[in-house]
Amino acid sequence: MVHSESESRPSEARSRLLKTAGRLFYAEGIHSVGVDRIVAEAQVTRATFYRHFPSKESLVVAYLEDADRALRGQADAAIAAGLPAADTVRALGSSIAQGIRSPGFRGCAFLNAVAEYPDPEHPVHLAVLAHRQWFLDTVTGLLAQIREQPAEPAARHFVMMRDGAMAAGCLFDPALVCETFLLGVEGLLRAHAATPSPTEPADT
Repeated sequence: MVHSESESRPSEARSRLLKTAGRLFYAEGIHSVGVDRIVAEAQVTRATFYRHFPSKESLVVAYLEDADRALRGQADAAIAAGLPAADTVRALGSSIAQGIRSPGFRGCAFLNAVAEYPDPEHPVHLAVLAHRQWFLDTVTGLLAQIREQPAEPAARHFVMMRDGAMAAGCLFDPALVCETFLLGVEGLLRAHAATPSPTEPADT
């Protein structure tokens, strides 16, 4: 029993480090928060920190991977509900709006992170790009169920509206930002559903 408890401590410590770092990184920025502060607030030793994360960089990547898993879980839940594709896109939009209206909202964690790591080859930058590619692919797949072409341009439009809403949501009235964003989603869905495929004749 003692052995199993000792084995559980590292996992608990890692979770505490990740939770603490995530809170601080999101609220104050990544570069402004040092390892010493994370260690102190997580109530672990530096040795424990480096046992789980060889560097601060590896912790930042783990923080983004954790955020990525949470967002994938939301998307998977919306898709698993089995609604028509347009309603699933609306559900994703509503989830984004809910996040913008949440207390302590400070924009998109991924856009915030990539602003601090502009090097396109940096692991943090690459983690952000991987997340964004997944999101674009997910929205493209949903829009393709409504009308196959041009699904990707419409998905890029959705992502850009999302990015704008996330940026504006911590600068202006979140309720107004969300209303504008969700109206934009409705307009995009209508426009996409009405866009003829290249092989289809346009309505005359």
